[in-house]
Amino acid sequence: MTRRKRIPGVLLSLTVAAGCLTGCSSTASDTVNSNYQTINLSMAVNGTDTQIDSLVAKHFSELVEEKSGGAVTIDVFPNDTLAGGNSTKGVEYIATGGSDLGAYATSVLANIEPKMSVATIPWTFKSYEEAKEVIDTTGGEYYAGLLADKGITYLGSFHNGFRQLTNSRRAVTKPEDLKGLKIRVPGSEVYMNFFNALGANPTAMSWSEVFTAIQQGTIDGQENGCSITKSAKMDEVQDYMTIWNYSYESDLFLANTKVWDRLEDNTKDLLQECAAEACEWGRDKLEEEEEELIKEFQEEGIQVDILTDDQIGLFQNEITDVIENLKSEYGEEACTAFGM
Repeated sequence: MTRRKRIPGVLLSLTVAAGCLTGCSSTASDTVNSNYQTINLSMAVNGTDTQIDSLVAKHFSELVEEKSGGAVTIDVFPNDTLAGGNSTKGVEYIATGGSDLGAYATSVLANIEPKMSVATIPWTFKSYEEAKEVIDTTGGEYYAGLLADKGITYLGSFHNGFRQLTNSRRAVTKPEDLKGLKIRVPGSEVYMNFFNALGANPTAMSWSEVFTAIQQGTIDGQENGCSITKSAKMDEVQDYMTIWNYSYESDLFLANTKVWDRLEDNTKDLLQECAAEACEWGRDKLEEEEEELIKEFQEEGIQVDILTDDQIGLFQNEITDVIENLKSEYGEEACTAFGM
């Protein structure tokens, strides 16, 4: 079989053992199912084995193998293992072909294109249904255009979740409660500017380092969806949680464009179909679990403060300039795509 591109050593050893290199298509004689080329692809995700991006990737892999009769297989690599645990490098690998497929949050993708963070501007969406409607139409089209310029093909989106806040020091129910708190955030300027404006000390840090940093007191807290907060075991090291839905985050389902373009049309159709199905599965799973997770946090003894609209309004009043500046920076096209 002809090798078509270079791949990381960890993947090479696995795919050689499987008898098929990443990004390689088979000859007719190698075909397991006559409807599809025999091919093995890698898929990189940032989360742990139990986080929503990994779960969606695994579900996708199972769907693909089943529907292709075993001809098309996907190796899922959680924790950005192909990139040494570095999510920024993980995204770069998708762009350059070091990984074939991936699922990454828009705030992580902002490392290669800052405008990918536009929909994370605080309180852009009021509900998951609203987010789905926008992203499955104009928002997704906007993402696709930005990513195409980076050598990445957009295949779909699923919930990373509305982002909440946890910390170890005190309850946060009003703006002044945030002052001085060291909060881990992704590197996106949206989160950095938001927490800076409220007097906190936002700290960009790889997700894989956060649990230990909280244990050691290097940082006080983190902000993430309920699902990720639970799967990353933040409830074991945090005492306070604020439910305020301050920012909605998408995980985007991606492919390296050169790898994608080399696939046979029916294989593309299969992967696109399975990606769409896996994304909807992930959305449903996250939405269904969220209310139960909040109850679990409360039962574990975490103080969970669910903010009212009036309480949220106090935070919104403090960040009016931040939001307007971000909208101006991202531009009219970006804001229109997400209904701002």
